[in-house]
Amino acid sequence: MADEAPKLIQISKGGPGIKKDGFNLISEKVVKVDVEHRTMEIELLAYEGKTVVLEVGEELLEELKTLKVGDGVTVRVVEEDPGGTLHGAPTKRRIVKGFTIRSRDANKSRADEMLAALKEPHWLTRKYAVEVLGALGDARAVGPLIEALTDEVNDIRQRAYDALIKIGAPSVTAVASLLTHEDDDLRQSASEIIRKIGKPAVEALTEVLAGADDTLQTKIRKLLDRMGYKPKPKTEVL
Repeated sequence: MADEAPKLIQISKGGPGIKKDGFNLISEKVVKVDVEHRTMEIELLAYEGKTVVLEVGEELLEELKTLKVGDGVTVRVVEEDPGGTLHGAPTKRRIVKGFTIRSRDANKSRADEMLAALKEPHWLTRKYAVEVLGALGDARAVGPLIEALTDEVNDIRQRAYDALIKIGAPSVTAVASLLTHEDDDLRQSASEIIRKIGKPAVEALTEVLAGADDTLQTKIRKLLDRMGYKPKPKTEVL
């Protein structure tokens, strides 16, 4: 049927408009390759494991023939208007303009790839990157994940919060700087992240305390007290 709902319509959350400059989608698994119809079906773990079917540009036909079921891919998608219709409303036409078979790309580490993906315009790619960085526990992700706490998409903000907790002690020093932030939500998030990290956060907090200004010292002391810890007073050397 010409008006059958394209599966890719499910990823449209996170901002209106046509993304003519394109965006990357990350998949750990190619589900199906149809060279004759120039389509690929990929699984998107960040979207509850759903699969999407994408039209592949004619210029990529030879590359499409090299793609195998089970490959991991990063796919560059460009949106065009109009596409088909869904319930009488126009939909976006999404076309693959390039893809990298990541299982064969030895030049980038997983963490490097996900750090780059955090800058992607599509919310789904950023969401997936945040989740993976939390699981990897790479301390280099702390700064970018703190930035993700202010992402326009609520789901990404929540997952960045969870990822910083997973990274644990290496995130504490940077997160502690938010305890005096002018934004109430960020201050609250910082406090909760550190409390949920728990005991592993204490040493880093006491180190921050030593060099903090009066305002931050007060915040840290209150937080340590709520966590059941009291910093030891410095012993003067005579």
